[in-house]
Amino acid sequence: MGSLQQNTKYKYLMSLGHFCSDINQGALSAVLPFLIAAHGYSYATAASLVMISNLVGSAVQPLIGYLSDKRSTTWAIPVGVLMAGSGIALTGFTSNFLGLCVAVVISGTGVSLFHPQAVKLVNYASDAGNRARSIGIFSFGGSLGFSLGPMLVSTAILSVGMHGTAVFLAIALTSCTIFSSQYKCMAALGAGRMNDGAGGNRRGTDDWGAFARLCFTIFGRSIMMCGMNTFLALYWIHELGQTERVGSAMLSVYYAMGAICTLIGGRLADRFGCRRMTKISIAMFIPSVLLLVFTRNTFIAAALMLPIVASIYFSYSPVVVLGQQYLPNHVGFASGVTMGLAVSIGGIMAPVLGMVADRFGLPAAFCAMAAVAVIPLAASFTLKPTEDEKPAQRA
Repeated sequence: MGSLQQNTKYKYLMSLGHFCSDINQGALSAVLPFLIAAHGYSYATAASLVMISNLVGSAVQPLIGYLSDKRSTTWAIPVGVLMAGSGIALTGFTSNFLGLCVAVVISGTGVSLFHPQAVKLVNYASDAGNRARSIGIFSFGGSLGFSLGPMLVSTAILSVGMHGTAVFLAIALTSCTIFSSQYKCMAALGAGRMNDGAGGNRRGTDDWGAFARLCFTIFGRSIMMCGMNTFLALYWIHELGQTERVGSAMLSVYYAMGAICTLIGGRLADRFGCRRMTKISIAMFIPSVLLLVFTRNTFIAAALMLPIVASIYFSYSPVVVLGQQYLPNHVGFASGVTMGLAVSIGGIMAPVLGMVADRFGLPAAFCAMAAVAVIPLAASFTLKPTEDEKPAQRA
């Protein structure tokens, strides 16, 4: 019973860390309209900040994940949340593009350090019957952070100006202190599971072919997710005629709904299978986004956010679990790719969508996202069943 309670503690502790990490990523998307207004940037230039942040993630997260399979990288958890918040705080204290690039690199590096080790600890604290649910709990913290990030950054900036971003440094210092106090316990969990092979870390044979096919689903889904993260607030402002505060508020609502959908998606995946939930969720995206493009009614647009959010976030936990099951001997690397590149690849493509928006308008960028969604949808039908899947789930 004590071990079970301790494992549950780790799940919620890592969920808290995910909140403190991803509140900064949510803030980055929401700060773009303020940067455009303050410095006159184009959509593509502003979106390139997202690209730079995620380029860092593309390199750092798989690397940290790989290293965590070889040795303890528990230090990455407190250091990561500190850097993530410090970088976003700096965005309000620089007036040139180079300084903004440095700030988002610091933040992106911090986020990239945190994720692989944290999700690996969640895996160690779970068993075969509740892995997707555990990842859902972990993801809930990140999605909640995403949802509050835009609201917090817009409130801070509108209240005290661009220097209001300093609030993210306060959050980072507090969370770093909490995780530093739990450092020995977290390190002991990681060391114990690596030694005894529990938590699915030393079980079965790695299936790199299946993992490669999963990556096509992840990368396409990443473009869908980051495209919505980057342009949703701008769509409400420039296409639906709402204020910057309303745009940021709708982005926060979008992320809050995403947080709930990660919990629901994890539970459904444990019951019906990770592959099935991945297929169903991605299939919902294309018609939902196209309907959004062709409406100018704010009530209809708000209603359409529910299927759009579900289409992206229902598959959040399943793809992470599938990656860990396809590579049972490289859980850290699998976590770094499924959670890291799940954001990073989309961030790299954000400026391309920005160029489409600059030339053809924001609705065209949303249509481009719908077209991209065909790739992960097709790839999801090639996913291989895992050993943990029940026969009834093998659809």
